[in-house]
Amino acid sequence: MEAGSAATRSRLRARAADLAAGGVEVIALTFVDNAGVTRAKTFPVGRLAEVAAHGVGMSPAFDAFTSADRMVTSPHVGGPDGDLRLFPDLDRLVPLAAQPGWAWTPADRFEQDGRPWAACQRGFARRMADRAATLGLTLRMGYETEWTVVREDGSDPCPGPAYGSARLVALSDYARDLTRALGEQGLTVLQFHPEYAPGQFEVSTAPSDGPVAAADDVVLVRETVRAVGARHGLRASFAPCFVPRGVGSGCHLHLSLHRGDTDLHRAPDTVHGLAPEAESFLAGVLDRLPALLAVGAASPASYLRLVPSRWAGAYQCWGVENREAAVRLVPGDGHAEIKCFDATGNPYLLAGAVIAAGLAGIADHAELPEPVTGDPVGLPGARRLPRTLDEATGHFEASAPLREAMGEVLHGAVLAVRGAEAEDFAGSTPEDIAAATRWRY
Repeated sequence: MEAGSAATRSRLRARAADLAAGGVEVIALTFVDNAGVTRAKTFPVGRLAEVAAHGVGMSPAFDAFTSADRMVTSPHVGGPDGDLRLFPDLDRLVPLAAQPGWAWTPADRFEQDGRPWAACQRGFARRMADRAATLGLTLRMGYETEWTVVREDGSDPCPGPAYGSARLVALSDYARDLTRALGEQGLTVLQFHPEYAPGQFEVSTAPSDGPVAAADDVVLVRETVRAVGARHGLRASFAPCFVPRGVGSGCHLHLSLHRGDTDLHRAPDTVHGLAPEAESFLAGVLDRLPALLAVGAASPASYLRLVPSRWAGAYQCWGVENREAAVRLVPGDGHAEIKCFDATGNPYLLAGAVIAAGLAGIADHAELPEPVTGDPVGLPGARRLPRTLDEATGHFEASAPLREAMGEVLHGAVLAVRGAEAEDFAGSTPEDIAAATRWRY
């Protein structure tokens, strides 16, 4: 994929010089694999124009890596053959506030001849956004980020009550530096607070106009959390289960559907403010949540978190401001929140899959069932979401809309990785699963 006239190369050289003058020496180029792990290649800032024109090489085999770095194979991906080109998205290139000398940019992946790589998850999210746009629809999306921090010796750096001010005081310098770093990188922090479990925190950033930008944002948030923590002697884990039988960390997806300037979650004279298209979109997502779980809760560890009565969204239901429902409608803010996902899910893959499910709901003129109030654990007929990765993967494999949307190459690679993750942990205790995944995310 050749990029660039002499004028373009000149502009990029000037940009590289500006970055260098600001202290940037190296640029990290990242993508997220099907196991939800962020992988990286780097290059000196002086090579920006060359990398923008020719990309950086990387094996397609990484689409078949598990979270433990085991390489598996699928019908189209895996093995030692082939090479791809990773191209930086220069619109997202940003100096990293907590890593002096570094900048970051997400990557789009292409084949050697310039064709888009069929298993590029970022490209998949973009295709699904484009598919929605052909119907005149756009989406605003944002991810909530939860994580746990410990000191290097494993101790809790901020003992105190859940959501307690004492925790915030203990790590006030860390919280201040994190908020500042995110802001300097162009992200708008809506709120930051201690969470329920020991050492657990949450940050919410402003939603983005589009699924690709939202996924870029959450990748940048996570890497900033790691970097700021390292400067404070803290280690951050985004794993869904840090300690078995404790409250885990999620990565909730917030979304709203729009037609032009109209928020379809704020429709007047409708029940709960949902325009018909928004209702059908959410109904499509709700109907396919068992399959979507294999995308957004991608590890056996995810199912240690996804238990009833912990606000994890363990039941396939929706409710108005109901934090126990998998899909929570937030009428006051004009959006919906999907609570059953976590950081093991590739955010690009998840955004694209949710759009595909929602558009299928619109095509079917799907309608939402009655909303649930209270904890669904006590309701007759309440339907649990899958309790294991194997069960969720079975729903994913059988989902025609997700298979069609992803295409055989990407769909097959996801299936292979999910099968390997389930196989690797077959017969493992919750303690073994938590220990093996705690520091992979």
